[in-house]
Amino acid sequence: NAVAKMSVRTYSPSVRVGNWNEDLCLEEEQLKDFLEKQEKGELQIQKTHNLLKTILRKVELPNPSDGYLHVGDAVCLLHVPSKSVVAAYMSAGRAHEATKLISPCSVACSRKLHPCPRNVFIVGRYDKPDAAAGEVICYGQQITFTTLPDEGGQLNLQTDRATFMKHSHYTREQEITLQDEVTYNSAWNILCFNQEDRLETEGTPVPVNKKVFINHCKTNQDLAVHTDFCPRTPYGREYEVTACTKYDIHKAEDPMNHFMVVTGDLEKMAVAL
Repeated sequence: NAVAKMSVRTYSPSVRVGNWNEDLCLEEEQLKDFLEKQEKGELQIQKTHNLLKTILRKVELPNPSDGYLHVGDAVCLLHVPSKSVVAAYMSAGRAHEATKLISPCSVACSRKLHPCPRNVFIVGRYDKPDAAAGEVICYGQQITFTTLPDEGGQLNLQTDRATFMKHSHYTREQEITLQDEVTYNSAWNILCFNQEDRLETEGTPVPVNKKVFINHCKTNQDLAVHTDFCPRTPYGREYEVTACTKYDIHKAEDPMNHFMVVTGDLEKMAVAL
């Protein structure tokens, strides 16, 4: 006990007791290291703020002149009933060390309607990876939704069948994630909103800013938003997103599956609904 008491400094740093010079030099070195990291932006709090700042920067969504969806278009996936968009997010712990979205990345539906790297996707062709930019997307074609490069991480929206160990947190449905590899789990298909017209519209161009269903090719489940479940994310409470097709009493898809592939002014489109 006597030894333990002797090792405790009972005086302020200004009092020259024991190895006072070493203590003073150590404190000066720690302050110097702190200021140097602060100047270079290497502090953990600065890295986190930098990611949040870049991931929320505004992105312009071009509006195609012909009104159809094309390969290479930048789009947002708007859930019509809740007026929310599919968006990526990482846990606060992972965001501390990241400079971009990292696979695997979680997905939710956000009510923040300004286009930014966390909710803008680039449309591609899964069944034709070498498709030229600007090629029109048609009903029945297998497509991919990929986040922006750089801070977006170029991750692909995908899902797989729900299992005992792998499922959405609240609803136990198919979990939606963003992954860096392109597999059949990342292949999607746009379905015509009117069931009676689906056979007739097969092979015709997909219009933008119109109600559609986003169907997963492998599991044949539609993208869905559960407004009753709001998991907490670093950006606030947002809706849970899964892949599950729900039907009403008329055997028509439930509003939880109603989406728009939006180009142009996202906020204006949401207000007009």
